[in-house]
Amino acid sequence: MRNKKKLLLEQLDRKIAPLKVLTKTPVPEQGWIHAIRVALNMTLEQLGHKLGKTKQGIKKIEEREATGTVSLNVLKQVAEALDMQLVYGFVPKQGSMEKLVDQRAQQLARKIVLRTSQHMKLENQGNSDDRIRQAIEELAEELKREMKGTLWD
Repeated sequence: MRNKKKLLLEQLDRKIAPLKVLTKTPVPEQGWIHAIRVALNMTLEQLGHKLGKTKQGIKKIEEREATGTVSLNVLKQVAEALDMQLVYGFVPKQGSMEKLVDQRAQQLARKIVLRTSQHMKLENQGNSDDRIRQAIEELAEELKREMKGTLWD
C-alpha cells in the first residue's frame, strides 16, 4: 500500500478501535429505545410528547428499531429526546481495516493466480504448489500496495 493510503487505514483503525468493544454488546430483544424507555419508567405518551408524536407513533418507532428498519435520523431524534447521544459506526469483522484489505487482496490474488495456473496446466506449463503460493503472496502484496478500486470488484 502506498504510504498515504496506509496512513489513512491506520488513522481509521485508531478511530474504530474504541467501537470494537461494542460488537460484543447484545442489542435488547425489543430494541434500545424500548429498553431505555422502560428502564427510565417513561411511558409511550411521555416520550411521544418529547418528540411531538402520538403513543402509537412511538410504538411504531420502537417496532421499526427492533426489526432494523428505523432511520438514523429518527434514532438521532429519539436520542435527543432521551437526553442521550446516538453512537454508530462500522467495525471490520477481521479486526482492522488493514486486515480487511489484506484478506481481500489474498482472495483476489488467489483467484487470479489459480485461474492463470489452470490455463498453464492445460498447456502443459504447470507450476509447483510452492511457486503458486509464492505468486499469490507476491500478487497480494502488489494489490495491497496499489490498492486500486478493482480490489473490491
